[in-house]
Amino acid sequence: MTRYRSFVALGDSFTEGMNDPAVHPAVDASGLPVESGRFRGWADRVAERLAALDPEFRYANLAVRGKLIDQVVADQVPVAVEMRPDLVSFCAGGNDLLRPGSDPDRMAKKLAGAVRRLRDTGAEVLLFTGVDPRDTPLMRRARGTFAVFYLHVRSIADLYGCHLVDQWSMQGLRDWRAWSDDRLHMNAEGHRMVAAKVCEVLGVPCDDDWRFTWPPRENVDPRAKRREDVQWVRTHLGPWVLRRLRGRSSGDDLDPKRPDLKPFA
Repeated sequence: MTRYRSFVALGDSFTEGMNDPAVHPAVDASGLPVESGRFRGWADRVAERLAALDPEFRYANLAVRGKLIDQVVADQVPVAVEMRPDLVSFCAGGNDLLRPGSDPDRMAKKLAGAVRRLRDTGAEVLLFTGVDPRDTPLMRRARGTFAVFYLHVRSIADLYGCHLVDQWSMQGLRDWRAWSDDRLHMNAEGHRMVAAKVCEVLGVPCDDDWRFTWPPRENVDPRAKRREDVQWVRTHLGPWVLRRLRGRSSGDDLDPKRPDLKPFA
C-alpha cells in the first residue's frame, strides 16, 4: 500500500465539494451536528482516510466553483508545483463543456501540459472522467463532446502514468438520488461513492464501496415531476444561464477553502 504524506486537490466545484455540507463539531439542541457553511466533498473525504494512515499527512484544496480549465491551469497548477506534494488531483473541464463552442481537443492539450508539469515534480497525478451525461437535461445534447474530452483524459492518464477515476462506469452516480437539487452537483451520497472509488484506485483502505445499488424508486406522479422540472428551471437553470450571459461565475471573488498545505483537521 502506497502512503501519501501530502495531497493537493485542483479543480472546480466538484473538487471543492459542492453540495456535500461539512459539519461542525458542535451539535444543535436536538443533538445533531451543525453544518459549518462550507463543503466537504470527495477530496476532503479521501484526505480524512490518508490522514488516518499518517499523522504527518498534509492537505490543500485549491479548487473553486465555476472555474474553467484555463483558469485552473493558470491559477492552481503553479501553486501545486510550488508545494511539491506526493499526490495531486486534477479535475476540470465540465464548465467549459457546458459552454457553446467548447473545443475538447484544445482543452486536452491544456490538460496534457498541466499534467506534464505536475509529473515533472515527481508527484503522482489523479485524473477523472466525468459521469455519462445522457440522463442530465442540461448536458445530454453535448454528450458526444463530453465523451471526446474524457477519451482524451484516459489517453493522457495512460501516456503520463496517472491514476484514473472513471466515473463514466459508476452506475450508482446515474441515479438522481446521488445528486443535489440543482442537478449539477453531487450530494453527500454521491461524494461518498466517488471518495470510495478514489481510495480503490489509489490502493487506500476504505470501508465504503462505490459499487452501490439503489433500492427501487417509488412511482412518481408525472404532474409532480413536471412541477419539479419547472421549479428547477426557475431556481437553478435560469440563474445559471443568466450568469453565463453576464460573463459571471459562481466562483468569482471566492478563495480556495484550503489554500495552504497543512495537517488535515
